[in-house]
Amino acid sequence: MVLEQLSSKQCILLYKSSFNMKKILLLAAFIFAFAAFSNAQRYAIIDTKYILDKMPDYKAAQKQLDDVAATWQKEIDVMQTELDRMYKDFDAEQVMLSEDLKQKRQDQLFTKEKTLRDLQRKRFGFEGDLFKKRQDLIKPVQDKVYNVVQKLAVQRGYDFILDKSEGITVIFADPKLEKSDDVLRELGIK
Repeated sequence: MVLEQLSSKQCILLYKSSFNMKKILLLAAFIFAFAAFSNAQRYAIIDTKYILDKMPDYKAAQKQLDDVAATWQKEIDVMQTELDRMYKDFDAEQVMLSEDLKQKRQDQLFTKEKTLRDLQRKRFGFEGDLFKKRQDLIKPVQDKVYNVVQKLAVQRGYDFILDKSEGITVIFADPKLEKSDDVLRELGIK
């Protein structure tokens, strides 16, 4: 009804202003999209397990850690074998032992078993000797990688870097985002 009352000149002006409004909205949307794109966070994905496995320092530290753990495990195995032998001897002899001797042997078994469990906990328990040795040997190598990752992030303007080796599940990652080889190059490893 309103359009029927407008003259053709007024309709053309209305159409042009509507067209100009669409242009302005389209331009504003484009500018907004460009601003959002230019402010988008930049990120990269690395695999620290892959990086560490390629580092000779890490391999040497891991081998040394494995050797120490094997030595400690042998020590525990020897004690376990001795404890098993003591139990076997006790089972065979307990019929012939007096109550006092039986109690004395049970106390010896208990003490030996406690000593073994304490040694296991000391060597392999939470924050035990193996944990401390790992901190001494592996952490410096991990810190080296971490420092290179930080340097790379600053140089290339990454807002964050995800590690896909442990803890974070990456369902899909564009291969061009994979920067593990760049970290290896920065470390001087081919």
